[in-house]
Amino acid sequence: MNNLLTTTLALLKTTPDRWTRLVEALPADLLAAPPAPGQWSALECLHHLVAAEAVFNYRLTSFLEREGRQFPAYDPDAPENRYDPNQPATELVEAFAQQRAVSLEQISRLTSADLNRKAIHGQLGPVTLREMIHEWAAHDLNHTIQAERALMQPFIAGCGPWRQYFTDHIVQ
Repeated sequence: MNNLLTTTLALLKTTPDRWTRLVEALPADLLAAPPAPGQWSALECLHHLVAAEAVFNYRLTSFLEREGRQFPAYDPDAPENRYDPNQPATELVEAFAQQRAVSLEQISRLTSADLNRKAIHGQLGPVTLREMIHEWAAHDLNHTIQAERALMQPFIAGCGPWRQYFTDHIVQ
């Protein structure tokens, strides 16, 4: 990757639109269906992205405010981060798009030199902004893929003899 900031910015710009299209196009019951007991539904993945976006913005600010600043680890199971199944998908996707717009603005102001800034993660120890930018992009893709895998399950279950082609995507 020649330019991490340009590539990450381009990638992170795509996510709200992908989610908006999914939420607008798919029935609520499909979006809310977990792929297997104990697994996150597509909506739970979206909720997590909304909650995590605030965390990423806080961390980014931490890196920029003071070199070596410590920030806490993120606990997705903390009460304030729990999914509310009564929150409409349209509200979730709107909140995500608004938060992401703020993130994109902040990232667009970063320089290559900023990527070397260091902070202390409460669980992982010393980290660089470069590492967090990589993690942010991977996190986005990870939970979008996770959501799409959840959405695939009823289709895989109903595809009869073609099911053999989807064994890598079946959630147990």
